[in-house]
Amino acid sequence: MKPAERYPAVLLLAFGAFWTALAIAPSYRQDWLLENVLIIVAVPLLAATSRSLRFSNFAYTCLFAFFVLHVIGAHYTYSEVPWREWLHLQGAGTGPGPASRNNYDRFVHFCYGLLVFPAVWELFAARANPQRIWRYVMPVMFLMAHSVIYELIEWGAAVMFGGDLGVAYLGTQGDEWDAQKDMAMAVAGVLVGLLLTLAVNPSARRTANPAGNQ
Repeated sequence: MKPAERYPAVLLLAFGAFWTALAIAPSYRQDWLLENVLIIVAVPLLAATSRSLRFSNFAYTCLFAFFVLHVIGAHYTYSEVPWREWLHLQGAGTGPGPASRNNYDRFVHFCYGLLVFPAVWELFAARANPQRIWRYVMPVMFLMAHSVIYELIEWGAAVMFGGDLGVAYLGTQGDEWDAQKDMAMAVAGVLVGLLLTLAVNPSARRTANPAGNQ
């Protein structure tokens, strides 16, 4: 097997090691379990379908990066990820008002749109093959819809479990517009992902408007 063909397996092993390390003593075990439902479903599904639907190594790398960001959020809970300390910004955003909010969750919502987009683009090319403008619209709408579904799942889980667990999982941090802002960040990530896909992969533009479909 060529090194390029082994690459997804290498990423899977690396992610497994990273996930295992962060599974040790998370800040809030129950929230960690809820957050990892995504990992438990998505990663085995990608592995099981890798033969019938083999994404590019670039798309797998983007998915790997997104999953790493997600499990970091799950380990600390999204509202308590110490990113300021990592960037040596201990004094930033510690006072009252909007600046005190931990925006790691917003960052990951943006990265969801940005980093999952390449795989979704390839999924539609392989399974739906939309033509003309639909080549652009369908992957974008697909990810936008999933962002809405995720917010609905968060809401339902918060109502179901309630208490501190519901608050930790929902992660609004007192912002009544949190869900809308999260979805807006995901949409922004999707649009940037689309532009980068078209810029990095010129063949994507040709696929979107094949000869004969002028």
